[in-house]
Amino acid sequence: MPAFHYVYILQSIPYPTHFYTGCTTDLPSRVAKHNEGGNPNTAAFRPWSIKTATAFSDPSRADAFERYLKSSSGRSFAKKHL
Repeated sequence: MPAFHYVYILQSIPYPTHFYTGCTTDLPSRVAKHNEGGNPNTAAFRPWSIKTATAFSDPSRADAFERYLKSSSGRSFAKKHL
């Protein structure tokens, strides 16, 4: 069975206007790492909850979607639709 690649958006619980977008093949452990302070970009805003997660079977499509969500038009799309 092929591994899925997840593009996810996290929302800070104490600071609900802060979001983080990332990509991983192991979503539960990646979220746990964010909540443990393992990522310096997200440590100050923890704990985090998953706002959205999308699974891709093609890693290149997952990477492209993550890059899009990190762009200004992608952030606008996510804010409106996700």
